[in-house]
Amino acid sequence: MTSRRVIVSVLVVQALCAAFFLFNIAVSVFGLPPLPWSAYEAIELGAALGLVLGSILGLLALRRTLARTARVEAQLKVATGAFYDLLEERFTEWSLTPAERDVAMFSIKGISTQEIASLRSTSEGTVKAQTNAIYRKAGVSGRPQLLSLFIEDLMDGPISQSPTQPDTTPAQVSLSAP
Repeated sequence: MTSRRVIVSVLVVQALCAAFFLFNIAVSVFGLPPLPWSAYEAIELGAALGLVLGSILGLLALRRTLARTARVEAQLKVATGAFYDLLEERFTEWSLTPAERDVAMFSIKGISTQEIASLRSTSEGTVKAQTNAIYRKAGVSGRPQLLSLFIEDLMDGPISQSPTQPDTTPAQVSLSAP
């Protein structure tokens, strides 16, 4: 039996259980004639079974979701680490000073010149001069081009395995130089 059929079957049983409980309430509220005792017990047994199966399926779904979340978080850590390694590699290649590295990192994060100056306790003019030095050393004309250098490098290789391969090993990241 496929997993989809099992889920649909359990959902049908749970819907029947809900209908049974609603019928039971209607019997007591509206004074309808009750079911024969043997049928009532059989339906109650089925309702209990439906609740147990629903709980088991819920736990299995939760377990599967938690495992998938853990895999995605591991892949995100790999991608984040790869991006940070790529940043460090390029900053070293461009011979950025420690101050320029800070400014470049803040710029890549999307922080404005005014905010960078405030964070670094320097003037906006100093940050603009450092930013221009970074762009010159990187061979770009502005922030979007600087960021696109890193995005292109990351897109050169896969961050995770192809969808046809089973996910049995940590994701591999290929960082090829331009």
